[in-house]
Amino acid sequence: MDTLERYAPNENLRRDEAAWRAQNIDWHFAEIQLDVSNATDSSASGYSSITTLNFSSKRAETFIDFIHESVDEVLVNGTAVDLDSAVLDARIYLDNLRTDVPNTVKITGTALYSRSGEGLHRFVDPQDGQTYLYTQFEPSEARRVFACFEQPDLKTSYRFTLTGPAAWHLASNQPIVDEVLHDNGTKTVACAPTPPISSYITAVLAGPYHVVRGEHIQKLEDGEELSIEMAATCRASLAKHFDGEEIIKLTSQGLDYYHLLFDYPYPWGKYDSAFVPEYNLGAMENPGLVTFTERYVFTSQATEAQHEQRANTLMHEMAHMWFGDLVTMKWWDDLWLKESFADYIGTLANDEATDFTTAWTTFAARRKAWAYVADQMPTTHPIVADIPDLLAADQNFDGITYAKGASVLKQLAAFVGADAFRDAARAYFRKHAYSNTSLDDFLEALETASGRDMGAWAEAWLKTSGVPKLHVQYDTDEAGTITAASLIQSGTDPVTGEKIARPHVLSVGAYQLADGKLSRSDSARVELAGESAALDFLVGSKVPDLVLPNDGDETYALIEFDQVSRATLLAHLSGLTDSLPRATCWASLWDAVRSATLDAQSYVQAILDHAHTVTDAGVFGVLTDQLITSISKYAAPELRAELRTRAAGVLTGWLTEFESGSDQQTTTARTLARLARAGVAGQVIDAFLGEQPNQYQVTVDEQLLWASYIALAAAGRLDEAAEARMHEAAKAKPTSVALNAVRTALAARPDAQVKETAFDTVLMARDEQGELSNDALSATALGFTMGSAALLAPFEQRYWAAVLPVFETMGMEFATRVIEGLFPGHQDLDGAVEQNQALAASTNWLERHEGAPTALKRILLEERAELERSLKAQAYSRTRG
Repeated sequence: MDTLERYAPNENLRRDEAAWRAQNIDWHFAEIQLDVSNATDSSASGYSSITTLNFSSKRAETFIDFIHESVDEVLVNGTAVDLDSAVLDARIYLDNLRTDVPNTVKITGTALYSRSGEGLHRFVDPQDGQTYLYTQFEPSEARRVFACFEQPDLKTSYRFTLTGPAAWHLASNQPIVDEVLHDNGTKTVACAPTPPISSYITAVLAGPYHVVRGEHIQKLEDGEELSIEMAATCRASLAKHFDGEEIIKLTSQGLDYYHLLFDYPYPWGKYDSAFVPEYNLGAMENPGLVTFTERYVFTSQATEAQHEQRANTLMHEMAHMWFGDLVTMKWWDDLWLKESFADYIGTLANDEATDFTTAWTTFAARRKAWAYVADQMPTTHPIVADIPDLLAADQNFDGITYAKGASVLKQLAAFVGADAFRDAARAYFRKHAYSNTSLDDFLEALETASGRDMGAWAEAWLKTSGVPKLHVQYDTDEAGTITAASLIQSGTDPVTGEKIARPHVLSVGAYQLADGKLSRSDSARVELAGESAALDFLVGSKVPDLVLPNDGDETYALIEFDQVSRATLLAHLSGLTDSLPRATCWASLWDAVRSATLDAQSYVQAILDHAHTVTDAGVFGVLTDQLITSISKYAAPELRAELRTRAAGVLTGWLTEFESGSDQQTTTARTLARLARAGVAGQVIDAFLGEQPNQYQVTVDEQLLWASYIALAAAGRLDEAAEARMHEAAKAKPTSVALNAVRTALAARPDAQVKETAFDTVLMARDEQGELSNDALSATALGFTMGSAALLAPFEQRYWAAVLPVFETMGMEFATRVIEGLFPGHQDLDGAVEQNQALAASTNWLERHEGAPTALKRILLEERAELERSLKAQAYSRTRG
């Protein structure tokens, strides 16, 4: 790009535009003044936003990003510019800039409050009517709040000044250094300037938040002490449920660990952890003010798996304080550089710095499963992705960028050694602190620390796509003794069509079955450099009952079990007591179901036979989720009723088998509520709702109560009396959980007019009360999809007619929720797979709309692929039924 282009719409910043601006701009500082004192007025659509930017420019022209309600004034070096010529859509174009000395640009305008979780989100607590604000900016939503250069490689120092109600908690990335109370009941706080950071990790928090405070004292190597003020916040109505002291404790444990690991002091002054409502993500790594979904404030009984996941998220975000915040990628192509690192190191920290002991097992069962799904989509991409614009960046927060990348970094640590990996990270932070980097900078640090050439490794792992599959091949003599054995790597890169040939360092284990137990009889460390590697340790022995490649889950690969091993696992998985290899086996069997090489009913039976012996709460939760999905999506339609009845019977037995109040019982009860949506386990649901004696010794907490009402509605059993009781329960305790559950339940009723109303509500993102929030929209869509394929079929034609208008008129978050939420993905196979009407319609739409936005096509390609996968699995299930 040689010259500045002016066009609209222009929210979708291109990579070449960002590169052009980075070449010409040196941003010195930004001062942001936000006045949200009108936030409690529901009629106020926006708030005052005043930004002062100081920057040097090599050219007389540039553009500033600002998605606004209005722009009232733009001053360039004290002179007002013509707004009609300068302001065009989401950009403010400037010319006549000084090129010899820095420029000062002051932009006064009004920014919009958000309901989508993008920008400055406004939430009114249904319990007490209090108003809460928070920001979410990644990848490019800071421009919804203040004017800026919205790209990661234009870092600067930000100073925030915030005005709001005097009783409110106001916060940003840095500590408050001044506070002024006003006669009108408001106050203004000034925050210290930040070190150089990217716009997407600035943050603001405002509202009557409940605050728990603490302090972390870190002794540095030179003997000095580093004091880090900590805070944990949540809505006031959630204070009684909030274990803020536990958050402070975990934060302190993490800071201790990372200081030792990275040998670089925490650089951001304070450390706040804010738990906020209607959050689109799990968390966001804003330095000094990390935001988390308030689903991590447990209003119902929380299992060990939920606590572990929260700790893992906390450690993930803390890793970003160094990898992502201190050192940041130049552009979103290298998004993986921070997310993969944080996913890997965060799990490592959760395992080594906290009291949780199954972090890597949960990673193998849940995170890697996410990666395997994403990497088998038609939209798969290399870990180092090609990101031409912001829309592509927004969609690249996927299982490949996070979980595959983390799995590959775990393999990298095995490849170069843990000490070399640690030393490379330390050198990388010291050399590139407060700057921006690319992949080459990280590889250079690795080569220096390990002495190994990282070029070939990077080409094989980071710049290719697809899941490698590993299987063991062996020959035997007449006596059944192994005479030769090899570990074989197979797979095809779906992007290039080339064979997958990645280097692996992993362990291969041999297991023998005795007295119902599978015990490791032998193991070997193997370096697989290409298609095969000899397994000499197996030669001379009898064929093991189970041969498990990737026994320690060191690498990223799926296992294709030989016939003996698969039969052993399906019959004796409960005999495999070592948690990590057991999780690896479950994950590969699950992929076989999704790949239509193992029938869903066999997998369901394996879960019913063996899952109750799994003591890892995270894995047990994954298996019960897979139980529901296997029956509802992957089993042949004619088999589902019997499978549901069988599953309901077994799980009902588990309720009394498991200890009352245990994680397993809690998870089982919640799973039964999901099963009951199809009409089974009615007596159990009635017991949960108090309509029958609760003989199961199950505590009915908020989550189980509302799951039960949703089940009642979806099963067609929400009569007038039950509906009245549901509304009364929501009125008695009008939490956001309750109100969204009511939305889901009402939309779940198996009635054509109900579905019509729900469909229209989601499609328009509004109901009779006005615009929906992000969570309310998704809650309604969830209820709509709870219906038979026949009941929902009449809406498919309307869906395809609405897809493009929805994407073109809604923001990215809402558009994605609508298009994914209403997609006709749950289908009953009738005839050949390719004859399915919904599958054919999705294919036809994509063929007829080749020029549609890439981001939209990606959503539909992935939804179509998952639909096709489910239909093929149903077809395979039918042949084995």
